[in-house]
Amino acid sequence: MDLAFVIILGGLWGSFANVCIYRLPQEKGVVSGRSYCPKCNKKIIWYDNIPIISFFLLGFKCRRCKKPISPQYIIVEIINIISFALIYYFFGISLTTILLMMLSLSFLIIFFIDLKHFIIPNELTYSMMIVGFLKSFDPNLNYLFPNYLNSLVGGLFGYGVIWSIILFYKQVRNKEGMGLGDAKLLAVIGFWFGWISIPFVLFFSSVFALIWVTPSLIKKSKNFTSQIPFGPYLILAAILFLVSKDKLLDIVIV
Repeated sequence: MDLAFVIILGGLWGSFANVCIYRLPQEKGVVSGRSYCPKCNKKIIWYDNIPIISFFLLGFKCRRCKKPISPQYIIVEIINIISFALIYYFFGISLTTILLMMLSLSFLIIFFIDLKHFIIPNELTYSMMIVGFLKSFDPNLNYLFPNYLNSLVGGLFGYGVIWSIILFYKQVRNKEGMGLGDAKLLAVIGFWFGWISIPFVLFFSSVFALIWVTPSLIKKSKNFTSQIPFGPYLILAAILFLVSKDKLLDIVIV
């Protein structure tokens, strides 16, 4: 598989990610119906829907209504291209590559949906839980992935930790502190990378969230009861775990 093909593939799936990011929160289908401008609702001609290229050819505006196109579209496509290219670079043509591309695409969609709408679609978390657990039965997969017992414990542990936090917060404050979408997302991470990923991801996601909201707390534009999307921080922490897993395992084994 040539790198140029991977880049094209990343762009196409990045374009599909944008469809999911826009339609899933509205509970619309993502496989049927042509893409359309969210401003004027006119259908987009195929040559205006070429990843990245069309964005520049159109001058960052819709051909029909001339209203600006959100930069999110090109950002998502570029991120997905880079993700696919890096995965291919490190793992070549393999089942591991396909699996990680599936996971990275799902993470990308969840990241932007939660960031904007404060929801994490069940369609993505449930499907990734199933894939994450089923792949653990293949003994020939990359060392990144745990065996089926570790995967199962990781998934249950991930869900249970967030569920316990939600229950505790509700008992103390008499209101919801986190959503079950976060619990399902951490369960996905546990199913994919085993129980050892859960403490790491939970700690660093909390650190990332604190770093991000601290300026707002200082400016008093937010307080400790303000709603923030936690899914993106879980995803960033999971990526950090993935790239540092070798060193982490050495520490645990020693």
